[in-house]
Amino acid sequence: MSIVESIIDIPVEHEKNVCGPFDSYMKKIERTLNVTMVSRDGELKLIGPDATVQKAKSVFGNLIELSRRGNAITEQNVDYALSLVFQDKDEQLLEIDKDIICRTVNGKPVKPKTIGQKEYVDAIREKMIVFGLGPAGTGKTYLAMAMAIQAFKNNEVNRIILTRPAIEAGERLGFLPGDLQSKIDPYLRPLYDALYQIMGADTYLHNAEKGLIEVAPLAYMRGRTLDNAFIILDEAQNTTPAQMKMFLTRIGFGSRVVVTGDMTQRDLPGDVQSGLEVAVKVLKNVEDIAMIRLSSLDIVRHPLVQRIVNAYDEYEARQERTKKPMDRRPPSDKPAGDRPVRYRLDHDGRGRRL
Repeated sequence: MSIVESIIDIPVEHEKNVCGPFDSYMKKIERTLNVTMVSRDGELKLIGPDATVQKAKSVFGNLIELSRRGNAITEQNVDYALSLVFQDKDEQLLEIDKDIICRTVNGKPVKPKTIGQKEYVDAIREKMIVFGLGPAGTGKTYLAMAMAIQAFKNNEVNRIILTRPAIEAGERLGFLPGDLQSKIDPYLRPLYDALYQIMGADTYLHNAEKGLIEVAPLAYMRGRTLDNAFIILDEAQNTTPAQMKMFLTRIGFGSRVVVTGDMTQRDLPGDVQSGLEVAVKVLKNVEDIAMIRLSSLDIVRHPLVQRIVNAYDEYEARQERTKKPMDRRPPSDKPAGDRPVRYRLDHDGRGRRL
């Protein structure tokens, strides 16, 4: 295996962003690809086998271009660039970055960061109903919210309706103080947070007063027909089959729907089947409905979240493999319930079972 050297020019203004604090990103790429790197005066020398040096050049080239476009490079960008280069899909990273959905109130662009997220966003654009399934941190709710706000700004829909089942996450909080809105607000807080970040609190309150943006628990959807609306059902894994059917049959003309959920984080009682699980099976072949499954590779939160999700997946897979079948008694010659129980009286007046 021949060892080669190659030099990459890194503009000084992008060097810190691309190499990371204390060169942490550069060291991660160095360890992952098994190459040696020497950075000096805006140049990066790569030393190693030809194949890995080419991969490292591709990763750095993508990160430099992302930095030139104004992105703050994070550890997630580095990890995802490395994963794509191993799949020979590294050229897709820059294509994904071009798709800007909207900008937050602070001017930060909202855009997909992974191939899975790009498929999710494209499906929302093309289909009437989209199911976004995947673990925490994959941007299911946030991207759907961004798409809803953009559609609202472009006058593609007349209003935004955000809903989720008001189910406690394994706790019993009792009776909450205040009026009805105060009682349901804690359950809907994640939706408010995304709205405030993308739209701004003042703009949201202005539109909410006009009834153009509605945040409500799922129970309030009963009996309504939702025309010309962008509707998002969040935490759908906590719906019952009846609730899910009720929600999906509220959809009117000109509406678009996104249903998000993570089947690994159910809060329903153990004997209650998830409405999301049933809907995925029932509607998988229905036209104009898309099922987008995101994975741990699409997690864009702290890299530790990805490792936590993977660890839980591995643990649950081991538990499933080692699960013992339920003990069953051997079949009886006389199955219970086939014959009535009969008694007879002895001479002493006591009953004896026959």
